[in-house]
Amino acid sequence: MRSWLCYTTFSEGGSHGKDTRVGVDLAKNVMQVHAVDAAERVVVRKAIARERFVIWFANLEPCLVALEACSAAHYWARKLRTLGHEVRLIPPQFAAPYRKGGPHVKNDAQDAEAICEAASRPQMRFVPVKSPAQQSVLVLHRMRTGFVEERTALVNRLRGLLAEFGVFLAQGIRTFHQHIVDRIEDGSNELAGPARQALMRGWTQCQALDQEIAWLDKQIAEHAGHDPQAQRCMDVCGVGPLTASAAVATVVDARQFKNGRQMAAWIGTVPRQNSSGGKQRLGRITKQGNDYLRTLLFQGARSAVLTAHRRDDRLSRWIVQLQARVGYYKALVAVANKHARILWAVLAKGEKFDPSHVCIAPRAVIWATNS
Repeated sequence: MRSWLCYTTFSEGGSHGKDTRVGVDLAKNVMQVHAVDAAERVVVRKAIARERFVIWFANLEPCLVALEACSAAHYWARKLRTLGHEVRLIPPQFAAPYRKGGPHVKNDAQDAEAICEAASRPQMRFVPVKSPAQQSVLVLHRMRTGFVEERTALVNRLRGLLAEFGVFLAQGIRTFHQHIVDRIEDGSNELAGPARQALMRGWTQCQALDQEIAWLDKQIAEHAGHDPQAQRCMDVCGVGPLTASAAVATVVDARQFKNGRQMAAWIGTVPRQNSSGGKQRLGRITKQGNDYLRTLLFQGARSAVLTAHRRDDRLSRWIVQLQARVGYYKALVAVANKHARILWAVLAKGEKFDPSHVCIAPRAVIWATNS
């Protein structure tokens, strides 16, 4: 039997351990493993059942293990770290360019090899491993997002069905709640008895979703109220418990970013670049990264822009001047980007937000010191 097919040959003796790099393509039932030694020679390439996955790594000396940042990746990363391995999570879009055959040839073995190769790059960016507590908080946010989407779909369905009988409701969830029952029970419309009962069942389901969303909002607010980092984030105008809780649980460690612009780029609120030949071309925002956190930032930015004229701090005056110069929508993007950078400073440096803060450029600091 060839050595790269033999599990015992790889796990016993030979040049492995700290000099070994293992790439793993995760899946629900079967994991694909690709490992190389210090000389970049393939020493193992095999599929392992989920039940034997941890046992297989338990028999290895501590080594570098690279996983694709996908479903259950954080769980497996924590398991492998308890065994002494150095675990790194690689975003799928960063591992894909190293796959042989490009986007047209894809299988588990090539994915594992690409992950293993990507982990060797010195400038590769990795995803911090989330703790069970952080993932538990994100469960609340994801359940809430799912219930909100279900409620939106149900409201649109009920509104559309009523329109088939000439019963029209204005847009907006509050207007819907105020008039839906009266419109269904109105005897002057053409609704038949079974149709009225079906629509009332839909309304009952909508109320149940409202209760679930309200319960999740309460849990998220409690988390934000007890977390010191989330409390500092909520000092920013436009950042409420929902955004603060999501930011703390999603970012994990803001110190992984060198500055606020890197975190803003990670969220996807910076312009897309198509620059060449020394000519800079900037387009619309990239919209890369975490969609949920970016959505919350834009919702908070909308609140900050609409209420900026009521405040007199330096940041609010900047928002008012910006909106007058570039318009509402561009100001909205700029404020969301500004909030992302402010959250980085709050989370990475542990500073308390000051709306009247004046940033001093490094050159000005040097000049003031020399003078």
